[in-house]
Amino acid sequence: MDVPKNLDARRRISFFATSLFTDIPRAPKVRNMLSFSVLTPHLMEEVKFSTTELNESQDNVSICFYMQKIYPDEFENFLERMGVENLDDLDDRGKEGFRDWASFRGQTLSRTIRGMMYYQKALKLQAFLDMAEDDDILQGYDAIERGNDTLSAQLDALADLKFTHVVSCQLFGSQKNCGDPNAKEIIDLMVRHPALRVAYVEEREEQVENKVKTTYSSVLVKAVNGFDQEIYRVKLPGPPNIGEGKPENQNHAIIFTRGEALQAIDMNQDNYLEEAIKVRNLLQEFLPRLGKRPKILGLREHVFTGSVSSLAWFMSYQETSFVTIGQRLLANPLRIRFHYGHPDLFDRIFHLTRGGISKASKTINLSEDIFAGYNTTLRRGHITYHEYMQVGKGRDVSLNQISKFEAKVANGNSEQILSRDIYRLGRRFDFFRMLSCYFTTVGFYFSSLISVMGIYVFLYGQLYLVLSGLEKALLEEAKVHNIQSLETALASQSFIQLGLLTGLPMVMEITLERGFLSALKDFVLMQLQLAAVFFTFSLGTKTHYFGRTILHGGAKYRPTGRKVVVFHSSFTENYRLYSRSHFMKGFELLLLLIVHDIIRRSYKNHMTYTVITYAIWFLSLTWLFAPFLFNPLGFDWGKIVDDWKDWNKWIKQQGGIGIQQDKSWQSWWYDEQEHLHHSRWGSRVIEIFLSMRFFIYQYGLVYHLDITGTNKNVVVYILSWVVIVVIFLVIKVVNLGRRYLSDNYQLSFRLFKASLFLSVIATIFTLSFICRLSPTDLIVYCFAFLPTGWGLILVAQAFRPLIQGTVLWKFTRLFAQAYDFGMGIILFAPLACLAWLPAVSNFQAQFLFNRAFSRRLEIQPILKTKKKHI
Repeated sequence: MDVPKNLDARRRISFFATSLFTDIPRAPKVRNMLSFSVLTPHLMEEVKFSTTELNESQDNVSICFYMQKIYPDEFENFLERMGVENLDDLDDRGKEGFRDWASFRGQTLSRTIRGMMYYQKALKLQAFLDMAEDDDILQGYDAIERGNDTLSAQLDALADLKFTHVVSCQLFGSQKNCGDPNAKEIIDLMVRHPALRVAYVEEREEQVENKVKTTYSSVLVKAVNGFDQEIYRVKLPGPPNIGEGKPENQNHAIIFTRGEALQAIDMNQDNYLEEAIKVRNLLQEFLPRLGKRPKILGLREHVFTGSVSSLAWFMSYQETSFVTIGQRLLANPLRIRFHYGHPDLFDRIFHLTRGGISKASKTINLSEDIFAGYNTTLRRGHITYHEYMQVGKGRDVSLNQISKFEAKVANGNSEQILSRDIYRLGRRFDFFRMLSCYFTTVGFYFSSLISVMGIYVFLYGQLYLVLSGLEKALLEEAKVHNIQSLETALASQSFIQLGLLTGLPMVMEITLERGFLSALKDFVLMQLQLAAVFFTFSLGTKTHYFGRTILHGGAKYRPTGRKVVVFHSSFTENYRLYSRSHFMKGFELLLLLIVHDIIRRSYKNHMTYTVITYAIWFLSLTWLFAPFLFNPLGFDWGKIVDDWKDWNKWIKQQGGIGIQQDKSWQSWWYDEQEHLHHSRWGSRVIEIFLSMRFFIYQYGLVYHLDITGTNKNVVVYILSWVVIVVIFLVIKVVNLGRRYLSDNYQLSFRLFKASLFLSVIATIFTLSFICRLSPTDLIVYCFAFLPTGWGLILVAQAFRPLIQGTVLWKFTRLFAQAYDFGMGIILFAPLACLAWLPAVSNFQAQFLFNRAFSRRLEIQPILKTKKKHI
């Protein structure tokens, strides 16, 4: 009867009870423990949900509604504490309490501060047990805190001596000056937690020698009588934004921390009171015990965002396996664990005297966390990991957020390859630690890149065998001599491309903690919710950004957002994010598979082809349609119609100064080529060399046209280019006519287009009667023309410094826009077809998303009835 109904409460109690049986150091008295600080960087993230944000409805789902569905029992408990039956009965104080209740279940700054301030509560409670007499203990902690001012003041003073929480709100000064509500919320947090300190950068203009000079200062404030009061001010030599945002935010505020240890806490983390009680034991690890004193001490994390959607569940399991079984393996026996942005504790004195806890150089230190581990290892520091204490962690919950995070990490890993840190580690490690370091850092991304490149090599190799006739000859020869090994070699594809093996670490960790049956059940449920599709799609994100950054550079920070609710993403947004990384590559693979099947069918059965290429079919279809499959209401007809209107507006909007990329295709296209601005000519030559595959593909396909017959002369290939040039000129002429004739000479323009259309039809019929041009030739030539045109666009983009501003560059932009418009139509067609099937929408809502969107399907008829009634 005493077992809590809440599953999270059960998890916390069971972990706390189990952790007491681990090899945990003996805790000293509070006055004898090591002092420590917590440092949290904050920039533009949510401080606390406002009433407007809670009630704002999108797709008929608000944050308020979503929270009630994700945490139903906790919401009932909240109403019981408030003494009301529903939210409408709450008074002003109750509404403020509901804001706190919802904010403490999102990824907000108020949740992080509340969790970290549990350290102070735990230390005060433990100091009370150390200092109080037996009679005081019998009266209870709360009674002494109210009735004994002297003892209460001593407890506060001792807790403040041992613990400090500094939040580095870099923009707090400017927010306060402009009346931003976030500044008021931060001051309220300081009033609620008197031990909290806020550091920010202040920018002032001063008169120096009759000149206006801008000065920058790091300022530390605390709350006094409901207002912020300055404690320290340190003048900076210049603006603190020369490097990446987060490390600069940490570096300017680290001087305000105190104590022997420093815990780095991100903005999306949480803490629990029962875990904070063990902080005295944890800090004893920094004292000499059996082995070396650690310079970085890693902690376990619990990912609390798994209930938001299926993707959040996949990410929470993936992250859980990494921060438990993965970190254990890295620390012992591999001995190559670094710092990964987790709630690690640093030896503060060691790192302050060696450059801080994070490097802040632009671009190269994009993943600034891991460089703290690199520096510590290079300076003979010991890094370890302990699991008897855990801290909460929030992760990205929607596909777009996850993809941005994966892109940022992939960019960071490619920059690590170029850094001197990895070079020095590789030169100084022994052979086994060197291999372990490679496979647990940049090696994972490099292997993923090689896997995807292997798929391309395999497909183009198969296509070469088919187009050249070599495969047909080999198979006929093998049939004569009864050789079966060739078919076996051609069908050597692996299940690893299905994304199944990615889930094995999760299964192992769940098996260790909850048993094999629970792990098997969760693994099967994940596959039913299309985990293989998600992990295969993530593979494309990693390889694209990793490979592109290695080739051209241009890594940049990509903000992912901390939103809890999963809303519908427009088709335009999905296309901007995944066009070059997934859609174009997936369509290329699909085109190769179709052409390969068409030509091979004449001499080989279809089953053998399916066995050989089933994994690549799965990969290409996943890269094309996974963003819409995991998009809430992705198959809703009303959303598809709205997306089509928005897409047409975006693709036709002219770019320019001040027009953002989400408003204009042209602005997005220029931004998409940003990485080519500073690319070296060696990288451009490699890009051109890779683009040659499209022209080789065209060369092989042209000689399989019926119109060529058995002619293998090179003139045939030259004539195919003549046709491509003619098509380019026709499109350009129509475009010029639309620009100069459509406004004032509409009839002339229509007659011109009609004559042009009739001329093309007449040419096709003439070639059909004279040169035996067949309908199949038109289809095959379209298959040959599409990749060739895309290859020309890639080559022109590589030569951008030479042709920008010329007619050739305008041609490139025009045809790139035409290709993107065509790709949009290709992707829209199956979505529109599936939108007519209600079963598809029901499957997506109930299996790929959680309670809120399933519930939305139930309330949708009610909403329609209300609209009709109104």
